[in-house]
Amino acid sequence: MKHSPVANIEFIKQVNTASVYRLIDEQKQISRVDLAKLSELAPASITKMTRQLMAAGLIKEVAQQASTGGRPAISLTCEIEPFVFISCKLGRNNLTIALHDIAGTKLIDNRAALSTAPDNDVIPFLLAQIADFISANITPDTQTLIAIAVTSPGLIDRESGTIVYLPKHNLKDIPLGKLLTKAFNVPAYIANHTQALSLAELYFGAAQDCQDSVLLSVHDGVGSGIINNGKIFTNYNNQVGEIGHIRIDPLGLPCHCGSHGCLETIASNEAILKQVKGLIKQGHETSLTLEGLTIEAICNAANSGDELAVQVLQRVSKLLGQSIAIIVNLFNPQKVLIKGEIVAAKNLIFPMIEHSVQQHALGSFVPNLIISEAEFQNEPSMAGVALVRKALLEGSLLSYIINEQTLS
Repeated sequence: MKHSPVANIEFIKQVNTASVYRLIDEQKQISRVDLAKLSELAPASITKMTRQLMAAGLIKEVAQQASTGGRPAISLTCEIEPFVFISCKLGRNNLTIALHDIAGTKLIDNRAALSTAPDNDVIPFLLAQIADFISANITPDTQTLIAIAVTSPGLIDRESGTIVYLPKHNLKDIPLGKLLTKAFNVPAYIANHTQALSLAELYFGAAQDCQDSVLLSVHDGVGSGIINNGKIFTNYNNQVGEIGHIRIDPLGLPCHCGSHGCLETIASNEAILKQVKGLIKQGHETSLTLEGLTIEAICNAANSGDELAVQVLQRVSKLLGQSIAIIVNLFNPQKVLIKGEIVAAKNLIFPMIEHSVQQHALGSFVPNLIISEAEFQNEPSMAGVALVRKALLEGSLLSYIINEQTLS
């Protein structure tokens, strides 16, 4: 399909304006002269774009810089407080809603149990919770809502904003992005939580120093987010990285995907708890008890040398390592980051994972590979922050704000 010259010109303007805004965001304070030098855009273009950004309230002039002779330059900086967005994590059991300013700083958050959703219908519940959250936490006179991001497990089509399949809540082909935009009149960004969180690690976390990384999330399920050349690795329908459904044991337990012996049936939190409970019921000696058993308790017991807890986590780590080795052989990442409650036993699990990877991955891929814990262990809204910041700094959300502010 051919694009019209007008469309191409508008796209170039969007890209250039985003580049200028990104430089101001990165530099915190910068003059128009320095903007022209760093962006390699004409001074006249810089003047026009910064005037547009100022008219939209996205940037402002600040105190003059020290003069080096001649007329002193005036610095530009980003406006932060007037613009806010909402980031939601639609989990298996809980809904987290957080308010962030345009720079990504969290202002307030709230959590609700999804078991309280009427008739277990989580989509109307989500929309109602967001509406109540906006009413309670956003002041229309001083704050402008610019976007809503929702991340969840399951299969998500990011381009269309569709929940393709989320088995826990029996959701299939739900156009959540369109529903949110219709309800709240702002752009909506929908993505698989682990994939979006891998982007957050790239932008703000433990993967900032590399362009190729894998985030492995061990929680209610086992998922992965792959960053390749500084971008989320994906395909035509945005559904990749289902490491939890790599078959590890063909004779293993049935998985909700329809197969048997998937990694998720062995290494997820639920699977770990099931293994430990089974061994306790069989009479194996341990300091753990069935009452109030948690992953945290298992990790603490393992750290204290409890043989049962150690054996279970060692087996889980070995199989995680085998699965990671498959990813390493396919993508040769610089880093593998691990997120989940089991990281509390990192002194036990990381050496076992590393040993298993060394056994099963290509020898030339292993020496420079770093396996470490992810930075965002308990910050569910950071995944949505990455989606919004990506849209802002790449230009699409920036253009929306400029157009809306110009019309208002």
